[in-house]
Amino acid sequence: MKALKTFVLPMVVMLFLSSCSSVRVLADYDREANFTSYKTYAFYKTGIDKAQISDLDKKRILKAIETEMANRGFTKSEQPDMLVSIFTKEREQVNVYNNNFGWGGWGGWGWGAGWGWGPGWGWGPGWGGSQVSTNTQGSLYIDLVDTKTKSLVWQGRGVGTLNNIRKIEKKEQRIREFVSEIMKAYPPDALAVN
Repeated sequence: MKALKTFVLPMVVMLFLSSCSSVRVLADYDREANFTSYKTYAFYKTGIDKAQISDLDKKRILKAIETEMANRGFTKSEQPDMLVSIFTKEREQVNVYNNNFGWGGWGGWGWGAGWGWGPGWGWGPGWGGSQVSTNTQGSLYIDLVDTKTKSLVWQGRGVGTLNNIRKIEKKEQRIREFVSEIMKAYPPDALAVN
């Protein structure tokens, strides 16, 4: 029994931590761009206005980007080296769990392999019904555009679960987490090695 607890407890903790999904990040960049030449930035208002989120969330995202840019030594300017724009996507995910039949897990209680009641491993009847849950997958794109060439030089995308967060503090924290995780990919790895 003690060995079971030693095995199951870490698995439960790992499952819990993975369910608090963090932000998955992908980044792409122009290999010809000279990232060391960029020192100043401004927000690209036209692109930001097209983002399909509330104005309050836009402000939160832009504030988080300002913090990240300042942490990287950038300053806002009327004559910027690059423009920063954002784009968002949202997708509702529906999960249906059919519980008509359960699977007695190792060490679990239910109809076991010997078809008797008690701990065991095997198929058996569960308590019926289906459960439906939904969550929202959101994507935040951060684009960096060279003002001289008017071309995209870097794009970071963060994908994660956006729960309906009622507390403003938690919502702001989640937005800062999204932006921070995305911006960890800037500058590109090729530049960071040098």
